[in-house]
Amino acid sequence: MAEAQLLRGAPMAERVRAEVSERTASRVSAGVQPLLVVVVATDDASAIHYAETKRRTADKLGIAIDLVRFDPTLGQAALETQISQLSGEDRVHGVLVELPLDPQLDAEAAIAQIDPRKDVDGLTPANLGLIALGREDEAICPATPRACLQLAESATALAGKRVAVVGRGRSVGRALIPMLINRDATVTVCHSKTTGLAATLAPCDVVFVAAGRPGLIGADHLRSGQIVIDAGISVVDQLVVGDVDGDAARSLTAAFTPVPGGVGPLTSSLIFANLMRAMTLQGIA
Repeated sequence: MAEAQLLRGAPMAERVRAEVSERTASRVSAGVQPLLVVVVATDDASAIHYAETKRRTADKLGIAIDLVRFDPTLGQAALETQISQLSGEDRVHGVLVELPLDPQLDAEAAIAQIDPRKDVDGLTPANLGLIALGREDEAICPATPRACLQLAESATALAGKRVAVVGRGRSVGRALIPMLINRDATVTVCHSKTTGLAATLAPCDVVFVAAGRPGLIGADHLRSGQIVIDAGISVVDQLVVGDVDGDAARSLTAAFTPVPGGVGPLTSSLIFANLMRAMTLQGIA
């Protein structure tokens, strides 16, 4: 059996960045400087790293970005007030709350303070609700589920396919599941309470994994011909790994996304595509 096709995010990400850069330049020439605000309310090293990565990408694209460090000891009410105030500023076109937050803070309540038209992460109740209603054309869709879908669709059409989503978390699974339904896939949802996971995945043509559990999916869970999209990311022994055993996927499946190098690069670029979308929803040409 031939080795699986590697579905790499970088080529798609490059095209997205080129489009964003062009739209940004057009808006700047018209006198509007796109501005993204990223709120960091934690000492978590990964959250700080991702925020700094966004800063570097924004600089390359000509997008202004403010990294707002919030002291978690100020409490939930102060955080919600600050996010609401930032979201209400005309000069701000997008607001993102970098996750995870400090454990004492409520991410759901914090995200709810963002104007849905400025919600570049696509995680407000309004945007998730529109997606669930099949009205994606009115919503801002979360970047990671969008990246998962684009990578899967580069290998196969999803309409009519049997697909599984392993993981039902807010940042990926909760949006990905209805987005797959909107594309006429037949969806099976798996999670920590699912019994017989391997047997459940066996009939599926495409498997999306976003559980945040390194090595959760191994050779026993995969079969020939499947397409596997791994949105998990963890650091184990100083190495970045996914939820899927990469060696097993390489030898058993038809195509899969490597970690790193698969979903991540495309997700990072789609955040800024979402900023462009947010500006359009705000009536900015």
